[in-house]
Amino acid sequence: MKFLDECKIYVRSGDGGAGSVSFRREKFIEFGGPDGGDGGKGGDVWVEAAPDLNTLIDYRYQQHYKVSTAGHGMGRLRAGAKTEDIVLKVPMGTEVLEEDGETLIADLAKPGDRVRIAKGGNGGFGNHYFKSATNRSPYHANPGIPGEERWVWLRMKLIADAGIVGLPNAGKSTFLSVVSAAKPKIADYPFTTLHPQLGVVRAGAHSFVLADIPGLIEGASEGAGLGTRFLGHVERCAVLLHLIDVTAEDPAASYKTIRTELKAYSTILAKKPEIIAFNKIDAVDAKTLERVVAKFKAKTKKTPLLISAATQKNIEQTVYALYDVVKPTRRRERMPDPEGVTTEGWRP
Repeated sequence: MKFLDECKIYVRSGDGGAGSVSFRREKFIEFGGPDGGDGGKGGDVWVEAAPDLNTLIDYRYQQHYKVSTAGHGMGRLRAGAKTEDIVLKVPMGTEVLEEDGETLIADLAKPGDRVRIAKGGNGGFGNHYFKSATNRSPYHANPGIPGEERWVWLRMKLIADAGIVGLPNAGKSTFLSVVSAAKPKIADYPFTTLHPQLGVVRAGAHSFVLADIPGLIEGASEGAGLGTRFLGHVERCAVLLHLIDVTAEDPAASYKTIRTELKAYSTILAKKPEIIAFNKIDAVDAKTLERVVAKFKAKTKKTPLLISAATQKNIEQTVYALYDVVKPTRRRERMPDPEGVTTEGWRP
């Protein structure tokens, strides 16, 4: 199935039905009076998070969603039929934004979260509603209220506990394939990962979800390479695993390149906890490794883990280091606030 994480759709709720102008006229009934029924209510348009979806591909082939006009009122006090709501199913973690692509309408993070993005119009009153002691034969009724129409953006952000970032060919896909059952494409050329991959990682008796994001390069925030299109998928992560190829010409420069792009994309993302790991240590000798690590510490004031995804050296240590950050973060997110409202998600 093709991966699609962003789309723009047009929605229009149903118009309310018009009220009826009618009078009861039957044989042997001298004073029938007004009996025009009310119009029906137009259907709403809702967006709802569903647990069994992982892409927005359905909205690529159908981008317009319209609810039909509700039924009009009729004589004998018969009300018009209302029209059914349209419920658009989206993956968990989908954001609904205004047409400008920036104003957030709702963040549907949990199964069943839903938001109404277009309200249907109410039906108009029939002339029976306007009957009074001083106006016994009203000859007017209300038209139905028009529905709402708008363009909205649907933007999916994967719900993962930890995310892997790094330059192309840093070994991100290999790491994911080693620690989980995921089968990402692995090759000896850059940009083998063209869209995010998810894997469930075991840490003893516990587990967490790890996301592999396509590699970034210098200038990604300005659209170079794959750009920063997929960085939104790690915004929900509790921790970032920054993989660096130890065989690179200057690992410190590689690290600073990624940090620069993260800051250019989002200050929130740049402030997330990170674990730095030098990958491919099996490809260098001990003296070279010691020299590279010392130089890296001097330039960045950071101490990296030393791993090899290919030989699985120190992989378990890295997994537990990630889980040690994920566990308390997720626990805090599930704690109720002082007013008793949980922070697990927002339901409009």
